Amino acid sequence: MADSLEVPVVEMRTPGDILLVACYELGHQPLAVAWPAAFLERLGYRPAVMDVSVEPFDAERVRRAKLIAISVPMHTALRIGISVAERARAVNARCHVCFYGLYASLNAQYLLAHGADSVIGGEVEVPLAELARALESGATAAPPSVATARQSAVPHLERLQLPVPNRSQLPSLKTYAHIQRGGVHEPAAYVESTRGCLHLCRHCPIPPVYGGRFFAVPEETVLADIRQQVAAGATHVTFGDPDFLNGPTHALRLARALHAEFPALTFDFTAKIEHLIRQRAHLEEFGALGCIFVVSAAESLSDDVLQHLDKGHTRADIADALGATRNAGIALRPTWVPFTPWTTLADYQDMLDFVDANDLVDHIEPVQYSLRLLVPPGSLLLDTPAMQPHLGALDQPTFSYQWTHPESRMDVLQQEVTAVVTDASEHREDVAVTFDRVRALAAEAAGLACPPPVSARLASDRPRPPRLTEPWFC
Repeated sequence: MADSLEVPVVEMRTPGDILLVACYELGHQPLAVAWPAAFLERLGYRPAVMDVSVEPFDAERVRRAKLIAISVPMHTALRIGISVAERARAVNARCHVCFYGLYASLNAQYLLAHGADSVIGGEVEVPLAELARALESGATAAPPSVATARQSAVPHLERLQLPVPNRSQLPSLKTYAHIQRGGVHEPAAYVESTRGCLHLCRHCPIPPVYGGRFFAVPEETVLADIRQQVAAGATHVTFGDPDFLNGPTHALRLARALHAEFPALTFDFTAKIEHLIRQRAHLEEFGALGCIFVVSAAESLSDDVLQHLDKGHTRADIADALGATRNAGIALRPTWVPFTPWTTLADYQDMLDFVDANDLVDHIEPVQYSLRLLVPPGSLLLDTPAMQPHLGALDQPTFSYQWTHPESRMDVLQQEVTAVVTDASEHREDVAVTFDRVRALAAEAAGLACPPPVSARLASDRPRPPRLTEPWFC
């Protein structure tokens, strides 16, 4: 590993000189390597790609590479990426290792001290190309948007002229997450129509990097990417934007164009609770155009917790958004952060009661009941007075700050729920049965009787709402 780019001039135009490595992207075909691959190819490079989430670590591809760029857009990917970097060094000690993506920016200091030669954040394609050029020319310093041990850098936040992602070297779409509906599993496409986010939710990893900015991807680029995935067998599209409704006019244009070209194609998207309420007049049209479900980060039913997270919605808004989506014929799949320093046991039980009362048991992946607030380096929560009493040290190997709940039984409950949902996933347990097990743990922790089991009134062969086969995780 070098402290700077003081290296001999190296040829970077031979196939495989640059290796883009995907680690994990929520089970979908990794856009975070498909887009840089296309961008670099447009400039004359011929990168290879490798997705270690679905294919073996290829030592030969690593051995040929002179620049290995590891994509870490999320926490799980980062933890895998560290292992990939170690294995890459063992195979190819002379290669330049770069980490790029959201969690690379947040953890740049640690990465540069533990095996990375460089780190890139924000809109990464241009900095990656600049890094390749610098290595080609034998430059003695990194480009301004590339961080090294000797040089800090801020995320690159400029609108790019993005090409259509190149997915040709990636494993088949059938290898990745499928849409599950009516007992049938079919390949699902994944695209992004915007990058970044307008909002500053304090617990989200995006604001420390993007600072409230987002960039729209041209409609034709998104549609071209969908076309190539439909040709590969996709019957459903996930719009993976942090919030599809950050640009509602852009979103509607895309949905209309998609339906006009592929009338049978369905889709899902992610949007904030407040945006679902604000755009309720358009939800029925989204449903008619093929939207079958929406993912929304409800996070908590406690207005106190929601205020600490600066979510921009209330408990009443969650119920309102649920009604609005249902009236439009769209299933709402809320996600939660049920364990925070401010969540009480009564709050946790209230969430479970809400899920039951609103017939949401089949709309929620059981892992959601176990999630504990993640506080990465750079988190907007770190400087808030509400977080300070609970905050511990930064645990570098897990890339997050430790925190302790003021009620020890909540930390114990989180561990117990995690064990239950992990076991349930391994045994493919009915989500209603898992829900009952989680509810029983909460009731026991509170010293209360457990409500009647949901699984007793839900037939095992009941119709289920549509879902992707990869549970949401971080």
